[in-house]
Amino acid sequence: MPVAGHPESPPSTSAGAPRSSYPRCVNAGQEGEKVTVLLVDDHAVVRGALKALLEGQDDLEVVGEASDLAAGRAALAERRPRVVVLDVNLPDGLAVEVLPDLREASPETAVVLLTMERDLTLARQALDAGAQGYLFKDSAHLELIGAVRAAARGEQHLGPAVAAGLKESTGAKERPVLSPRETDVLKLMALGHTNREIGEQLELSVRTVETHRAHIQQKLGLSSRPELTRYALAHGLIDT
Repeated sequence: MPVAGHPESPPSTSAGAPRSSYPRCVNAGQEGEKVTVLLVDDHAVVRGALKALLEGQDDLEVVGEASDLAAGRAALAERRPRVVVLDVNLPDGLAVEVLPDLREASPETAVVLLTMERDLTLARQALDAGAQGYLFKDSAHLELIGAVRAAARGEQHLGPAVAAGLKESTGAKERPVLSPRETDVLKLMALGHTNREIGEQLELSVRTVETHRAHIQQKLGLSSRPELTRYALAHGLIDT
């Protein structure tokens, strides 16, 4: 997928709302139809700023807001927006970990993630899980409009710092890094629990557990339960 570059800062209109020079979304819906957006962030001030930014564009419309994942899921099911803009860290969980569930619940909705964390492991996980955009919050005011429009077109858009960081680390031999949730899943797998049992203990769907398991196997280069158990033992994740 094409990755959008870093545009110039959008000019401001006399009304105070920025209108950018990003190309408008093509084929996101019927001719003249606005791109609908759902905002999910636990800070009301941030949501307000993002809403003002997006609604300053005549082709974008914010149709809902939520402060956590639970409310975000409900709003997603009700509103069916073209794009959802998600904070990575929310009070009731990590957005990256529920991306498969969100994508399954509303396949037509593209996901753009915002974060203060400069952790490229999370960025990789998000993109692997189907996110269309990943931005650091300190550049979101410049990048978000372009990211939303790109996502609505089915294109990927990364913030410049994210793209540069991923490019630098490509091909580098790094020690596999599991997310906290992946570590939890690995521990329970090593203890012999089934995917359903793991899901019940961690309050995840079986599909999400399967996704975590696939990511764990890919990161560690291990495919069988005995191999994963030995890894967990060797790294002190479970007791002998």
